[in-house]
Amino acid sequence: MNTDTMHITIARRPAVLALALALAGCAVGPASQPPPVETPVAFKEGQGAWVKAVPADLLERGPWWELFQDPELNALAARVEVSNQNVAAAVARYAQARALVAEQRATLFPVVSLDGGASRGGGGGDRPTRGSYQVDIGGAWEPDVWGRLRRGVDSARGGEQASLADLQAAKLSAQGELAVAYFNLRELDVASALQAQTIAGYERTLRITSNRYEAGIVARTDVLQAQTQLANARAELLGLQRQRAVLEHAIAVLTGQAPAGFSLAPRPEWQGVVPDVPFDVPSTLLQRRPDIAAAERRVAQANEQIGIAQSALYPSLRLSGTLGAGAASIGDLFSASALAWSLGASLAQSIFDAGGRQARVTGARASHEEAAARYRQTVLAAFQDVEDQLLASRALQQQVVLRQQAADAASLVEQQVLNRYQAGQVSFTEVVTAQVTAQNARRALTQALADRQVAAVALVQALGGGWRGL
Repeated sequence: MNTDTMHITIARRPAVLALALALAGCAVGPASQPPPVETPVAFKEGQGAWVKAVPADLLERGPWWELFQDPELNALAARVEVSNQNVAAAVARYAQARALVAEQRATLFPVVSLDGGASRGGGGGDRPTRGSYQVDIGGAWEPDVWGRLRRGVDSARGGEQASLADLQAAKLSAQGELAVAYFNLRELDVASALQAQTIAGYERTLRITSNRYEAGIVARTDVLQAQTQLANARAELLGLQRQRAVLEHAIAVLTGQAPAGFSLAPRPEWQGVVPDVPFDVPSTLLQRRPDIAAAERRVAQANEQIGIAQSALYPSLRLSGTLGAGAASIGDLFSASALAWSLGASLAQSIFDAGGRQARVTGARASHEEAAARYRQTVLAAFQDVEDQLLASRALQQQVVLRQQAADAASLVEQQVLNRYQAGQVSFTEVVTAQVTAQNARRALTQALADRQVAAVALVQALGGGWRGL
């Protein structure tokens, strides 16, 4: 007998099996409970009341992008789920997690093996040639006395559920990224069209200035200023076109395509639909955030590891049995006289390991505390996301109205100043200032409209896939 392990072998004792079955319910380790998180009574930036969270991340979210009523976006978003490679990688990780659950579940059942062999040998002289045949069926089973195997299965199942939540998060992230890129691209389409109109206006201004200079009414500096303004406007248009091309490349990759074979036709008259954001959205929708679900299931997984580590402090039991036959000929192999059987059980307990097992228990508890802290942080970050996007949605809704007023007023001022310049009442510097102000106001309006859509997408993601009721 060695110093740290004691083995007891018992044969032909059915009482051992009965004892194993009786002890199988003696699972050790703490029961899994979601970590408590202090939550506010209601949204600060909304009107929905908080409720106790129950993970609902597997509920169907529906095609949330249809809220924006853009058929082209709908077609692109549908491609993400089947063609995006990040999503494909998440699908593969989920398949691995499912396989691990099946592997762990197999440890709950006996292992049965079949061995067979045949040999033939002889010698010189009068020594006859002899044959030997053997068949053995053996089995071994480790009763789950302290719940270690069942906790291993539960831990693997927690990993599987976390991987599924990660898959949902990957889909939601890729779809949200696509929607943001698409809206920004369409905003650039509108901005490019406005810039083209601005360039056409600057070209007219340059002609007017050149005519006035040739007539000796204004100095050459007015012409130079008009030329500078026109050149800068043309350069800015090239910058907008470059940004659009980059976004188009990103959309291609998000939908699983090479940029060389993908293009989106410009839509200069595009007018995005901004869905109405319900500021009284209930906090129950936070329950289907996949990152919260994944964090909660990793806490449960870490909890099972505590039980697994604690079970190592107790003896382990192993049952085994064999049935075999050996004979000199195949015909005698299955005769009663050739059969032999055995049953056995072994009990093992480490009696000294210098505190190694207890250290593993302590480490498992610390891992559980870490997972719990990450869960709480994920929940708090979710609260922040919703608050931020509710605030952004409300502010941008009001901002668009003001941007529209500013754009209308700036366009009117631009036209009036240009008329006064042609009448010789103001300098060309005032024309430049009015035109730049009008251009910036129009661009700001376009950007505010796109920002409203982007904020709506962000709120969809913050709520785990939309604000439709559960």
